[in-house]
Amino acid sequence: MQINVLGIDLGKNVCSVVGLDEKGQVVIRRRVRRGTLVQFVEKLSPCTIGMEACCGAHHLGRQFVALGHTVRLMPPEYVKGYIKAQKNDDRDAEGIAEAATRPTMRFVTLKSEDQLDIQSLHRTRDRLVGERTALINQLRAVLFERGLIIPKGRTKLDRWLREELPNAPGLSERMHKLIADLRAELQQLDTRIKGYEREFAEMSRSDERMSSLLSIPGVGVINATAIGAAIGDGSAFQKARDFAAWLGLVPRQVTTGGKPRLVGITKRGSTYLRVSLIHGARAALLGLAKSDTHLGGWIRALLAQAKRNVVVVALANKLARIVWAVAKSGRRFDARLVAA
Repeated sequence: MQINVLGIDLGKNVCSVVGLDEKGQVVIRRRVRRGTLVQFVEKLSPCTIGMEACCGAHHLGRQFVALGHTVRLMPPEYVKGYIKAQKNDDRDAEGIAEAATRPTMRFVTLKSEDQLDIQSLHRTRDRLVGERTALINQLRAVLFERGLIIPKGRTKLDRWLREELPNAPGLSERMHKLIADLRAELQQLDTRIKGYEREFAEMSRSDERMSSLLSIPGVGVINATAIGAAIGDGSAFQKARDFAAWLGLVPRQVTTGGKPRLVGITKRGSTYLRVSLIHGARAALLGLAKSDTHLGGWIRALLAQAKRNVVVVALANKLARIVWAVAKSGRRFDARLVAA
């Protein structure tokens, strides 16, 4: 029995496995526990293994590659069209195996262990930032319930807590203790977040590719490490536009009255990277607009005919393309060489 393509559904602790021969006929159906999946695959002759790009897929993919197999990871939404009616785990595995054979299928590049480590650090920091924002909002709400309105902004909140809180009217002793507890918790979150950011700064200085990304306006240590871990040397994308489209920064086209027109961006792909690039573009917009370069002239022309937020997203699209070019070439960014 020769298996050419093996489809694996990784959804649960017990994985469904379907093998196809060279004619595309199903020759094997199995249920294998995740813990023994590598031992099962080890007994097979080298073949193509298709899996959805989900949690644990990259780790298993690296192990399968070490055993001599060809691994193809696919976005789950692209596999959905190949799954037959009466959906179950076996049909999912069969659809994954069939999708892995399609010449037009878009595959996900296997990530290394270092890339996954950096990605995990970014996700943890992002969760802590969300917890910090929720804690600040709760602290402001506690004070607002007592008639104490704090101006917006973290700096103004810290100044008020430091200067005005001791003499604030309408706060009981218990509320003073509660606010002290919230402030202590807020300081702990700040310390942990700054620790991750220092680690990102060290990574960006020690890695040559990430260091070259820092030369791009609007790309700091957060963007450089996150993007560097996501795309590596950029070889997963053939063109700069492919990377911008992967981030969802390209406009959607709709047809109205028989005429096509462009509307908002697609917002596909990694939300974290897209939002980080947009924030970076917003921070770099004014400085670039004042520069005497082709990029500065392009921004000034856009500002004259479009709203500021639209220009920010357009600049984020431009920065995404520049990021890909820098990652692909390994050279540092020079604004004088950017064409309008």
